[in-house]
Amino acid sequence: MTAADPTLTVHDLRVRFCETDLMGIVHHASYLTYFEAGRVEWLRRRGVTYAAWAKRGLHLPVVEVGVKYRLPAFFDDLLRIETRLAQLRTVSLRFEYRLLRIDPEKPGSQEPPDLLAEGFTRLAAIDDSHTLHPFSDEVLAILRAPEK
Repeated sequence: MTAADPTLTVHDLRVRFCETDLMGIVHHASYLTYFEAGRVEWLRRRGVTYAAWAKRGLHLPVVEVGVKYRLPAFFDDLLRIETRLAQLRTVSLRFEYRLLRIDPEKPGSQEPPDLLAEGFTRLAAIDDSHTLHPFSDEVLAILRAPEK
């Protein structure tokens, strides 16, 4: 993923204590929360929110998820979530994620950040009655657009 990729959004966040276990290591389920934060930010930077779409009757439930854990994250780590729209279909879309640990003490460092996890989510497009509903042309245009 590169910064020139119009399908990519990069978002930083810090690990909170409540996301860790007794050893101060991020609990495996918290990674799904980080993916969601990346996805929500991805949409926000294209001018939409889940809440606005839900009010219009468009919902995007997660129907499939996968995570490959590589290194642990710890309490107070600064994380970078790279979220990319990898696939757009008539009634579903797939996001791919990379979760990195960045070191704020070394700005501009030539050392690559630690890759902590990679994953994906597939979301279905449904309406208020929970029936699959194809994306409208307006929604497709938003999903194909780069960040604003």
